[in-house]
Amino acid sequence: MELQFWKMNGAGNDFILFDNRTGEVKLDPARIQRLCDRHRGVGADGIIGLRCCTSGRADWAWEFYNRDGSCGEMCGNGARCFARYVQRVTGWERPSLSFETLAGVVRAHLEDSQVTVDLTPPTDLRLGLRLALSTGPAEVHAINTGVPHAVLFVSNADQAAVGTLGPELRWHPQFAPRGTNVNFVQVLVPGQIRVRTFERGVEGETLACGTGVTASALVTAVLQGWGSPIRVQVRSGDLLEVRFRRRDSEFSDVQLSGPAEFVFEGRIEL
Repeated sequence: MELQFWKMNGAGNDFILFDNRTGEVKLDPARIQRLCDRHRGVGADGIIGLRCCTSGRADWAWEFYNRDGSCGEMCGNGARCFARYVQRVTGWERPSLSFETLAGVVRAHLEDSQVTVDLTPPTDLRLGLRLALSTGPAEVHAINTGVPHAVLFVSNADQAAVGTLGPELRWHPQFAPRGTNVNFVQVLVPGQIRVRTFERGVEGETLACGTGVTASALVTAVLQGWGSPIRVQVRSGDLLEVRFRRRDSEFSDVQLSGPAEFVFEGRIEL
């Protein structure tokens, strides 16, 4: 079977997108891993399929797979890419659209290559967790922005031990049984941070993580007393923006804005 696809990226976080409105394409973990392999396949951090929404809750639906073959509940950068993909392949003409994910319904607003997504309300904010790590005790914060995230503040993101502390925190008993994504956050100036993320499901650092950017911005807002918006520099060098309403440690109207770019179109045998 031949798969027609588009390769896209959001701030360097890259995805394979395909039209599966007929439901004919069946992807098992082995196929997903091969497609995402950067040497033997297309190469991507994840795969997104366009589906028709059968619940009546949204305009469209998606199926999202992490690079390791697992299903993902939500992906902020993937959501922005998906909105532009729907616009292109379906001829969607309205400036906004909604789609159903495992984390709930997400609404996207399109303006050229920039896309803003309304994220589902964050949950499970936990501040000041004292965890024993291989490097010693550390203060870690946690929040779920569609998927679970841990946030660790560092003095210099360039020197952060993402490759060692990332997997250690990802599988820490505090976040059992499914683990968490891990963000290393450096405060730059008021209203701006830098973030590096070790992603669950990718099992490595990505150039950007939309839900991680959002989690890092919201935790920083509480601890630093910042208002909206917060600008976030990611590993790729791109800037994303997180907007929100906050009352103490409660958030609403959370939005993530940034680029969503087409890279190339192709076909590959499954």
